[in-house]
Amino acid sequence: MTLPRSFAPLFASFAAFAAQVACSSISLDQPKPQPVVAPVAPAAPPAPPTWAQGRPDSMARSALAPHAPVLTVTAAEKIPLDRIKVPDGFKVEVWVSGAPGARMMTRADNGTVFVGTRAIGRVYAISDTGGKREVKVLASGLTQPNGVVYKNGSLYVAAINQVFRYDDVEKMIDAYATKSAQPVDMTAAFNLPTHQHHGWKFLAIGPDNKLYIPIGAPCNICEPPATNAQIRRYNLDGSGMEVVARGVRNSVGFDFHPSTGELWFTDNGRDWAGEEGPQDELNRIGKIGENFGFPYCHASGIVDPDIKKPDACDGVTMPVTLLGPHAAALGMRFYTGNMFPAEYKDSALVARHGSWNRTQKAGYDVVRVTATPDGKYANVTPFVTGFVDASANTFWGRPADVMQMPDGSVLVSDEQNGAIYRVSYGK
Repeated sequence: MTLPRSFAPLFASFAAFAAQVACSSISLDQPKPQPVVAPVAPAAPPAPPTWAQGRPDSMARSALAPHAPVLTVTAAEKIPLDRIKVPDGFKVEVWVSGAPGARMMTRADNGTVFVGTRAIGRVYAISDTGGKREVKVLASGLTQPNGVVYKNGSLYVAAINQVFRYDDVEKMIDAYATKSAQPVDMTAAFNLPTHQHHGWKFLAIGPDNKLYIPIGAPCNICEPPATNAQIRRYNLDGSGMEVVARGVRNSVGFDFHPSTGELWFTDNGRDWAGEEGPQDELNRIGKIGENFGFPYCHASGIVDPDIKKPDACDGVTMPVTLLGPHAAALGMRFYTGNMFPAEYKDSALVARHGSWNRTQKAGYDVVRVTATPDGKYANVTPFVTGFVDASANTFWGRPADVMQMPDGSVLVSDEQNGAIYRVSYGK
């Protein structure tokens, strides 16, 4: 068939286009619409652990972190007792072992020593019969039951916001241990904050027959809510709450001066503000409601570099003395016994648990603080040492609390080894 001359140019154009398609990747099909994909937002970084709050960006890769406690039994023969050093005339022995995580202590009328813990969630009852001591688990499954105190036949236990009272406790240890008896739950009466960071407690009964409880700051450094960074006192039934001290970051140890009845307490300085401080403190409450500085003013007048306000240290009660950088000063008691030399009378014995927020380890000992009853002329000297090897920068023990016994000897709890040591004098 012969095409008309008028179709010849059109046919030639079509033939050229077809040849181009055959020799290239051009498709005659219509392209399929592609789905619109929304950009994926980057995942939010995980929140830092509470102990890292306040850490500067420049230290984001720091290896400094809290030391995990040992929560298994350490046999007495495995404890390097020969490394412990005390002044001439003093002696140290293992009073009991086999109480993992042992921290704060209290003694009942008939000699039972009750011991609180943190990470393992137990309260121990240690009985002493004829020189042979037995460790029983009075309570378990609690949240950081650090605070324990005995009064009028009852053991009070504080586990973060929970408060329990174990009545007639020395006669009913087995019943409570097997849960055939239940403690009195006093949680609602005390109405404590629920935060766990700095939420572990220390308990003491004052000369006024009131129960004293610290409420730590829920942070490393922050402006805390009005319910926190303080020490309170209550009637024994949980009524009549009063705030006796404010601006207290984290106190885990206090006692009442044998001459004045005033409350003296340890307080842990903030972290991530330098290797050398702010130092831990030993404080004295001269009048109810005093302000001890947190979060604006630390130690003996150091203004916080992050949380600021004008005249940050005005009106702040300064410490009796400083207790070292990041040393974790915990339990403290005044010595009132007659076994030790006379110069020890009315001294404060302070357990320094040991640092984590410091490259060169500090603390890991018990120190003796002498001062006048009004808190002047303080002096800090070593008392029980040897738990840290400064040259190797390692530690093997962590004192947490001290407690005087009726004979004038002193017990020292060691959380790291789950042991309690007896310090005596007999020159």
